[in-house]
Amino acid sequence: MYNFIIVIIFIVCILLVLIVLVQNSKGGGLTSSFSSSNQVMGVRRTTDFLEKATWFLAIALVVLTIGATAFLPSRGEQKKSGIEEMVPQMQDPTQVPNFPQAVRDSTK
Repeated sequence: MYNFIIVIIFIVCILLVLIVLVQNSKGGGLTSSFSSSNQVMGVRRTTDFLEKATWFLAIALVVLTIGATAFLPSRGEQKKSGIEEMVPQMQDPTQVPNFPQAVRDSTK
């Protein structure tokens, strides 16, 4: 399920980028090509559609990213790396080394 949501997030991101690129920052954009007012989708309707699509995709992106955390694989399900498996077997670096004691002179 997590992978499916990630794919949907990528699709929403691509659509959001495309919708934003179609818009013009000065209010023209796709609407500049519709010069006559008797079109099925007039200038004002195109601007409204692009704005609503931008808001819808932005909200969908936020909801999907928050929802993806609910399906995040838990730590126990993931396979440990080789280094993580070796850590418990290693010696403690702060431990004082246990050197063999020198044989004391028995003549004392």
